[in-house]
Amino acid sequence: MTIRDVARAAAVAPSTVSRALARPGRVNAATRTRIEAAARALGYTAPRSERGTRDVGAVAVVVPDVTNPFFFDVIRGAQHRLAAAGRTQLLVDTEESAGTEAATLGAIASRVDGAVLAASRLSDGEIARFAGLLPVVVLNRRVPSVSSVLIDTPGGVGRALEHLVSLGHRHVLYVGGPETSWSNERRWRALAAAAARLRVRVDTAGPFAPVVDSGAAAADAAVTAGVTACIAFNDLIAIGMLRRLRERSVRVPVDMSVVGCDDIFGADFCDPPLTTMTSPIEQAGRVAVTMLLRRIGGGVPTDADAAAAVVADAVAEHPTDSVALPTHLTVRGSTGPAPGTERSPA
Repeated sequence: MTIRDVARAAAVAPSTVSRALARPGRVNAATRTRIEAAARALGYTAPRSERGTRDVGAVAVVVPDVTNPFFFDVIRGAQHRLAAAGRTQLLVDTEESAGTEAATLGAIASRVDGAVLAASRLSDGEIARFAGLLPVVVLNRRVPSVSSVLIDTPGGVGRALEHLVSLGHRHVLYVGGPETSWSNERRWRALAAAAARLRVRVDTAGPFAPVVDSGAAAADAAVTAGVTACIAFNDLIAIGMLRRLRERSVRVPVDMSVVGCDDIFGADFCDPPLTTMTSPIEQAGRVAVTMLLRRIGGGVPTDADAAAAVVADAVAEHPTDSVALPTHLTVRGSTGPAPGTERSPA
């Protein structure tokens, strides 16, 4: 019995049979079922080379920068949920490269049961293509027909601007993140809309890499722009800004206020402690994995993951829906009244 006999019985090409047996995720479910039924009926057993090397129970968690503390909590949340389900996490660091992300996903698509793409740098079309090969959930991204977990940082930047306006600031700079960041564009649009509503001026600078070293150039841009406050794409850039502003003898918050995003570990250890948008990062990792496991048959969440289960239940019957997790502004010492005002901190 050969692969050609199976192909003839299933009314498909031999190459389709080969893909169905070696890389099941690359063949649609109906065709794969027909091929598998034909193979069973004929008593066909694929050679080892055709059976593939799928790591049963493995789920890929793909992040753009494993050294970014934001992703520490995503990874931890995903790991806890996968361990509770008896599965293994395969961690992928793409180093902010869309090319690396695409190449790695292509290499592992046939070896894992699914993937969580955190802050993917791929285009919508590329993500959709990979979602056709294996179950995918994206985190901090919305792609048509792909399940997603969103953290409401756009709403957070609006609240941050309201906070700054309450302190008398009328000219604010948004320090943008990577050009390939989907959330960066959403935050800027939300901030522009909030500025129009509040009748204040908000400019933008960047793009900047989401690392501490970018803070020096961002701080210089803020001083040159003559703003009294800044909202940074993430805490790492904001922390770098605090360092550079101190070097330039710009007092924070007396001369300039700084707001970060994410509330990563260490944000409250800065001098001054950083005002930032606090995000439920670890919960986002748990929820993303819970949504993915529901698609691939991951079982019922444990009590320890009840919070993730409650959120995921809302999309259990609609696997292409999105879940949005709220943020809140944590006010610390890096924001204060605008220079020349006598307002008390909000």
